[in-house]
Amino acid sequence: MKNKSEMPECIQNCGVEYAFKRIGGKYKGRILWHLSLKTVLRYGELSRTLPDITTKMLTQTLRELEDDQLIIRKMYHEVPPKVEYSLSDTGQELIPFINHLHDWGKKQLDIDLQQVKNCSE
Repeated sequence: MKNKSEMPECIQNCGVEYAFKRIGGKYKGRILWHLSLKTVLRYGELSRTLPDITTKMLTQTLRELEDDQLIIRKMYHEVPPKVEYSLSDTGQELIPFINHLHDWGKKQLDIDLQQVKNCSE
């Protein structure tokens, strides 16, 4: 979030709204999680890790995460250009919560799969 005055008051007054404004969406949480697993990823590696994301959306999402100071973009001045992404300290603080969401999601998926299996028997 660039400027607090640009945010609606409801977001300023609610931590959950503010958090989801920064990490919500289809890809941000997944990017943060994959960066936590690998520590450093290059653009191409991120693109392969998330095959359902377009180049434009990946670039936009990475910029937003960098603007929100959740990731660090390190550019090497060489040919061909090399850019690496890693978690910032602030981004690292989110990982226990993302891991908890991952565990919860896997548990719920197992429950749903078991229900489907029981219905088909």
